[in-house]
Amino acid sequence: MKVCVYAICKNEAKFARRWMASMSEADEIYVLDTGSDDGTPQLLRSLGAHVTEEVITPWRFDVARNRSMQLLPEDTDICVCTDLDELFRPGWRAKLEAAWTPEAGQATCRYTWSFQEDGSEGIVFWPVKIHARRGYRWTHPVHEVLEWVGDGNPGPTVVAYGVQLDHHPDPNKSRGQYLGLLEQSVVEDPDDDRNMHYLGREYLFRGRWDDCIQTLTRHLAMPSAIWADERAASMRYIAKALLEKGEPEQARSWYLRAVAEAPHLREPYIDLATLLYQQEQWDGVLYCTSCALELKQRPQTYISDPAAWGSLPYDLRSIALYQTGRTREALDAVKQAFLLEPGNERLRENVAVLDNLLKKGA
Repeated sequence: MKVCVYAICKNEAKFARRWMASMSEADEIYVLDTGSDDGTPQLLRSLGAHVTEEVITPWRFDVARNRSMQLLPEDTDICVCTDLDELFRPGWRAKLEAAWTPEAGQATCRYTWSFQEDGSEGIVFWPVKIHARRGYRWTHPVHEVLEWVGDGNPGPTVVAYGVQLDHHPDPNKSRGQYLGLLEQSVVEDPDDDRNMHYLGREYLFRGRWDDCIQTLTRHLAMPSAIWADERAASMRYIAKALLEKGEPEQARSWYLRAVAEAPHLREPYIDLATLLYQQEQWDGVLYCTSCALELKQRPQTYISDPAAWGSLPYDLRSIALYQTGRTREALDAVKQAFLLEPGNERLRENVAVLDNLLKKGA
């Protein structure tokens, strides 16, 4: 099969060499440069990429990605869309070909979107960035997704197990344009619940608490907003905005609604446990962390907070156990937290303090 990578870029010379090395298992690499002035196009060409330079005005991610897709040869069997701050781990092509079938339309692979300060994985999910040559286009000005526009039905989506794509973004690169593009997305398609959720989340990130609450309330009222995970996330974000506004009781109500909406997720339980910890409601902390820790399977979606799957549930639980006089159980819990976050000095100290208390018979 002919496997081709395509990408868009602007001023990413510092990522070019490592990205080209990572993509080198492909037959060909095509890049649409949208206005670099740091030598990115020239460097990519010297490393073997086919580069077209074209400024997209007004800027939209979907237009740029569709233009870059058009650069691919017609005889491409598998199209792989990545950005220059994303890297495949070696051996990806063979694993992708092993998963692909003649009738396949798309493929998902494991994607690490963020990493923690200690190098461990943060947010992990399985997006669709790999597809057949014909019948697809990218849609939405930002947070763009693949859409089937061909005749008939698209081929099935296969899972490329073992293919790992890692995201290493430039921390100095501005994402300031995202809000305007999200607002434009909602204007263009006001019935798209995904766009509405993303816009409300973006307002939360920007500290626009009332806009966040209003937009996410609209999301929850949409007939198409039926995915429980995303609905629960909207409820959690509303609660976070209410907390910022100094309304903890209303926030707790929304956290409870999030738990009821998606009891199969740890995140609502841990958000509620954190609030109850702040309110020194220790029995509530113990109940919520117990429910969270009963959930062992981390979901393969972008709505997965790494904190809920790390040391935090055990950390909160250990404090609540200590506060309710169960020192031995508190020590066991904080040891579990420390195993998951061995670089955390506070957890190390908590282990030592509780251990000493038990040795003294406290």
